[in-house]
Amino acid sequence: MRPIKQLVRFGWEQALSCLFPVVIFASLAMTQLIPLPFLPRYDWLLIICLLMQWWMLRSGLETRDELKVITVFHIIGLALELFKVHMGSWSYPGDGYSKLFGVPLYSGFMYASVASYLCQAWRRLKVDLIKWPPFLVVVPLAAAIYLNFFTHHYWIDIRWWLSGLVMIVFWRAWVSYEIGGTRYRMPLALSFVLIGFFIWIAENIATFFGAWEYPNQTNAWSLVHLGKVSSWLLLVIVSFLIVATLKQVKGKSST
Repeated sequence: MRPIKQLVRFGWEQALSCLFPVVIFASLAMTQLIPLPFLPRYDWLLIICLLMQWWMLRSGLETRDELKVITVFHIIGLALELFKVHMGSWSYPGDGYSKLFGVPLYSGFMYASVASYLCQAWRRLKVDLIKWPPFLVVVPLAAAIYLNFFTHHYWIDIRWWLSGLVMIVFWRAWVSYEIGGTRYRMPLALSFVLIGFFIWIAENIATFFGAWEYPNQTNAWSLVHLGKVSSWLLLVIVSFLIVATLKQVKGKSST
């Protein structure tokens, strides 16, 4: 029975950590099924995200340091959205007063919600990193992965080379976490794949409810290509590397 109890505890902690993403998906569904008055849908989504962010901070579910990390991700995500929409990778066809160059400002919160999940899970599961690579390796690798999202439109796409490099750099790295007083661990690369896959599932839900639209979904919704898992995998890696680096810097400064 203990393994089942531990699995339930793990699922509960994960559910609490996903509170921000769940609110975003619920808002996407609600505003798709029940049009709200006075403002376009994208503007209501921005208001809901801002209120949720304020409530999480006010209630203590999120710390000020975590808010700083989430804000960084909002800026990073919004920059990527502006570029990708400009290049025609996807679009936001709805109207909105809070759209900037075709990108609704709420979209940055979808990236911020990934950072929120990572920060929440890190704290709730008391995450610890084993055999973490040096700072001088991690930061350039994260920067190269992020830049490739931009440069592959003008140059060759090196995502598979970067994926291979990630496997080499983190081959010996593990993530340790605690559930009910018991420590567990898994290979860090496996955690990347699992998070990336579940985000791909979330992406299908989001596009179904009209969060954004890929060119092949213009006439009717269709499943997001499985190849997108690689993109989300690399984005998760960037997110994890940034959070882990900031956590380690914070930990060293507090000792």
